Amino acid sequence: MKAVVFHDVGDIRLEDVPEPRIEAPTDAIVRITASAICGTDLHFVRGTFSGMKPGTILGHEAVGIVEALGEDVRNLQIGDRVVIPSTIACGNCSYCRAGYFAQCDGANPNGKEAGTAFYGGPAATGPFHGLQAEKARIPFANVGLVKLPPEISDDQAILLSDIFPTGYFGAEMAEIKPGDTVAVFGCGPVGQFAIASAKLLGAGRVFAIDQYDDRLRMARKQGAETIDFNREDPIETLKRLTGGIGVDRAIDAVGVDAEHAFCGGHGEAEPEPKGRNGQWKPGDAPAQALEWAVQGLAKAGTLSIIGVYPPDARTFPIGMAMNKNITMNMGNCHHRKYIPRLIEMVLARRIDPAKILTQVKPIGDVIAAFEAFDRRENGWVKVELLPQRQAHGGHSGEETLVDQAVADTFPASDPTTMQNPRSR
Repeated sequence: MKAVVFHDVGDIRLEDVPEPRIEAPTDAIVRITASAICGTDLHFVRGTFSGMKPGTILGHEAVGIVEALGEDVRNLQIGDRVVIPSTIACGNCSYCRAGYFAQCDGANPNGKEAGTAFYGGPAATGPFHGLQAEKARIPFANVGLVKLPPEISDDQAILLSDIFPTGYFGAEMAEIKPGDTVAVFGCGPVGQFAIASAKLLGAGRVFAIDQYDDRLRMARKQGAETIDFNREDPIETLKRLTGGIGVDRAIDAVGVDAEHAFCGGHGEAEPEPKGRNGQWKPGDAPAQALEWAVQGLAKAGTLSIIGVYPPDARTFPIGMAMNKNITMNMGNCHHRKYIPRLIEMVLARRIDPAKILTQVKPIGDVIAAFEAFDRRENGWVKVELLPQRQAHGGHSGEETLVDQAVADTFPASDPTTMQNPRSR
């Protein structure tokens, strides 16, 4: 089968690899019908997150059809259509039972203290082969697969695998209450869903901070108040627009690749050191979004961190945060906890996650798609992959412009829409 394989920093290839097989009674084999490229994948390709094992299949987002089941998977059937949560969890340990699936004690073979297990990641996360492939082995499938209703399309479901749950998780960790003023740093895919989720939780105002016109335009279509930090000082602007107070809640949707160029999603960025007024140096940059978030928060505000940072990241403005009585929440998303809730929101037409897709590509075009996504070409916000298509072929929306991708129905951008969703 075809799969996207990591070989070294800057070296990924579309290759023929052996098909996966059942290795444990709780495994399933899924034929992937939709996958995606995420900013987290770029961390590994760029080397900003180390520890990748050569030969690892990339990717942690997928939708597919169950083709084989281990004997202890008793809640699924062959032929079921499923979405795959990005993080892997056993479902039995105390953390899973409490809903902390990303801190599962049983999934990571490196031990209880090893941290989150997920598909297509570094050795410390398993490693587990990823989902940018024609088929994948899913461990703990009774927990790690969520059945999809027929009303939800693959285009919608692929956003439920990782980035919508992560954005919602970030908004929930920000402790957003009705009427709150919120700042989202980074308007990539996860940042867009953090904006949407803030509105779903009742935020009164949402500010979106980025430097790219296409992403700021997408945020503005959601009803966010946009700030281009290359054109104005983001903190001075936030303070001015909030009467000198700052925001109640802030979400860092950027992560480690802010050291290259601040943009968004799970830290999608360009390899050019750039920042507030172009003044900070690359070595200072991992704290840039965090510093802005702390500076922009009102006293006693809440900071939520969902951007990816490696374990050796050290820089944070702790003194400033402490002296403002800032509350901080952070971590990897517990995808399995949120996916059923978000499926219900999609079915209720409170949000259509597929509107964020800007490109849909067959897997045969994946290397070129990675390169365009890495360069942050205009209009490349979220890329869906079709693993069952080897050559470039037709697909409605294969080249979707941002203005077309974000209709006034994505996501629900006002309280009336959220309370009384429109029927199609």
